[in-house]
Amino acid sequence: MQIQFQVRGQRATLRWLMFGMITVGALSLIVGLVFAGVSVSFLTDAKRAPGTVVALAWQDHDGGSRKPRDDDPPVAYPVIEFTSADGTPRKFQDSAGSNPPSYEVGEQVEVLYRADSPEDARINGFASLWLLPVIFGGIGLLFTGIGTTIALVSRRQRQRG
Repeated sequence: MQIQFQVRGQRATLRWLMFGMITVGALSLIVGLVFAGVSVSFLTDAKRAPGTVVALAWQDHDGGSRKPRDDDPPVAYPVIEFTSADGTPRKFQDSAGSNPPSYEVGEQVEVLYRADSPEDARINGFASLWLLPVIFGGIGLLFTGIGTTIALVSRRQRQRG
């Protein structure tokens, strides 16, 4: 009787693990799809303009949810200058930073911006447009895949036993 209890306990734990993995995976996939939709929507309405990296804004911490450590290197965010279609010179700091820097001062980049809101601008690059959808989508696929594998393996074991 004690062995049956342990097996049932293991099955319950396995079910909760499977359910948790699939749930976290599905939520991550949804978040990734939302971020991808935002990028696609932005690209649909975006105007293009040539821009120049005029500075690198170095920040000690990237503003993430974890606490900074003393040995965290600073992150460089490119500051870009461009002229919108109405002839107004504009400047913005890109939301994607890195160390080592992805861009150099003086480098020419393509800027995407909304005509009705030129201050909403981004560099036409992978990190600015697709990094978050890829990260959340990848995590979602990984967790959903693990949860599904656990479900299939436990189902086969139940059918055998």
